[in-house]
Amino acid sequence: QVRLVESGGGLVQPGGSLRLSCKASGLAFSLANMAWYRQAPGRQRELVASITGGHSTNYADSVKGRFTISRDNVWRTVYLQMNSLSPEDTAVYYCNTHNRGREFWGQGTQVTVSS
Repeated sequence: QVRLVESGGGLVQPGGSLRLSCKASGLAFSLANMAWYRQAPGRQRELVASITGGHSTNYADSVKGRFTISRDNVWRTVYLQMNSLSPEDTAVYYCNTHNRGREFWGQGTQVTVSS
């Protein structure tokens, strides 16, 4: 059973930074494509960043230059380093992967950017 557990969310002031973590189990992590999505109140869930097993990355235009996705295959963890946060980044952030034709989500972690 694939399990994704996010952590690292919280309240941060505009301009601040946070690092989210997603620990994965139940899959061949080093081969898995991993992604971070977010969903703000009243909005659709959107892709923030993704990273392949080969460490190729992709970012939403809204976060390019501010967010960095990375992975540690030893610790089976994917990270999202978020810098220069703005109130528009406020959302629940979800970890995502696919395994054997099925899609899996973490429980989400709340990020609130406010002064």
